[in-house]
Amino acid sequence: MAVGSFTRRALLLGLGLQSISFFSVLAQENPSLRTFALQGGAEAAAEDDDFTCSKTKGCKIGCCGALDPTTGKAVCGLGPDFCGEGCISTCNYKSECDPGWGAQWSNASTCPLNVCCSDFGFCGTTSDFCNGVVTPSPQCNTRTADEKLIGYYEGWNMQRPCGTMPPEDIPLGAYTHINFAFALINPTTFRIDAMDAETAKMYKRVTKLKERQPGLQVWIAIGGWAMNDPGPYRTTFSDLAKSTSAQASFFESLVTFMKANNFDGVDIDWEYPVAEDRGGIAEDFENYVTFLKNLRNHLNGSGRYYGLTLTLPASYWYMKGFDIIKLEPWVDWFNIMTYDIHGVWDSTVKSIGPYAFAHTNLTEIQLGLELLWRNNINPARVVMGLGFYGRTFTMKDPNCMSAGCEFTEGAKGGECTGTPGVLSAAEINKIIEDGAKVSHDLEAAAKIVTWGGNQWASFDDAETLKIKLDYANQRCLGGTMIWAIDLDDGSLLEALTSVSTKKKEEVLAESDFDMPDFGTNWDFVPKEANGKRKRDEL
Repeated sequence: MAVGSFTRRALLLGLGLQSISFFSVLAQENPSLRTFALQGGAEAAAEDDDFTCSKTKGCKIGCCGALDPTTGKAVCGLGPDFCGEGCISTCNYKSECDPGWGAQWSNASTCPLNVCCSDFGFCGTTSDFCNGVVTPSPQCNTRTADEKLIGYYEGWNMQRPCGTMPPEDIPLGAYTHINFAFALINPTTFRIDAMDAETAKMYKRVTKLKERQPGLQVWIAIGGWAMNDPGPYRTTFSDLAKSTSAQASFFESLVTFMKANNFDGVDIDWEYPVAEDRGGIAEDFENYVTFLKNLRNHLNGSGRYYGLTLTLPASYWYMKGFDIIKLEPWVDWFNIMTYDIHGVWDSTVKSIGPYAFAHTNLTEIQLGLELLWRNNINPARVVMGLGFYGRTFTMKDPNCMSAGCEFTEGAKGGECTGTPGVLSAAEINKIIEDGAKVSHDLEAAAKIVTWGGNQWASFDDAETLKIKLDYANQRCLGGTMIWAIDLDDGSLLEALTSVSTKKKEEVLAESDFDMPDFGTNWDFVPKEANGKRKRDEL
């Protein structure tokens, strides 16, 4: 693994963008500086060669303390020792949290999500921040996570040139829930919007599958990453969460929409509240709680029970915008997106950089879930994400093709998915069949495939999915979720069901629904295994 790989991975997970410094090795001779380096600004690390400053060289992170008259240099740091008397530049810089200096020197008294505040005023979860205190994780000997398998279905998949999956071809029996992705919210009326006319035509085709698998639930997922991209929808969630009149319009529209299309619940996928780079505002933190409370109460008065869930990011950087303790009472469970932990976007983050890592890294999944345990979230109300696709890169040096090596851009788009930086499981399997090299990243519990001299992808297969499902059960989770049903060629779903203790649900043959409609008031009664029907009499 390339030098600094853990550093970059930990940073992405939000041991804040101010947490573990890539250049900490430079401070080995000074323990005080080394600890500050480990916790101090990664952004500074990307450009600075040490922790010193002077009258002409400021600090990227922290205050430039008193000048050493013999060297003409000073040291970057936080708190009164560096930002107080004798400080020569950036003296108003405040720490993330208060280790005991007082409010004058800190932006906040504590850290979001109950993570640790180090002696140097940085927030994080590793031993450098927590003085060796470890947050206990739930432990189970039973396989609770086997009981719920949620599959997201990409409504737009039928617009691909190949590798499509019409609703009628969705494999039944294994999934307990199907989440149709996505519907949107009109930014003006706050009523339900379809992504496009073709996607809207598939709502009832998907919910009709419940006739063939009794007990199957089909929910509508609202939002998604693209809804918070720059454009007319970008601030819609924030606008909705702060307005009671907008909520009234949305609630009425949502219930009408779910009744008309026979949906059983709604999954709110806001990516992400509070995050400025995603169109969020500070007020989202409290407003989201009020919005979910109001939504739950409205659904309770609709005349039937509708499920309500929300998606969570696995990174501290984005999860800190969610008041998960106050949100938990209003949802059936959290869907935590423990995939896409890495991708081509890493190259734009100074503290991470263009280095290839597995996007479903189990070590980082553990760190993401630990944020929930720090806040006493019930593991039975947590559903862990699994990816039926890979994140891909074009590597800079064909002689450096392992995790931690540098990339230049996303790998070439697949024949069917067509997007650089991502391949479906079906496309990856075809690459492997053509002779690509596959290795197992044991630390990440993920597979790596390389081909074409410089093409690289991380993905999960039967072996690594078993590891992750076993982990979900060990942590007493309420289930797992898949992104996405239509990216699989059947091999990954079969791999999951082969290691799950939950039996597949009965699936009725399509022929059971081919009876002519005589315009009577008879109830439909499905066939039994012997071909007869219960109550098979007039």
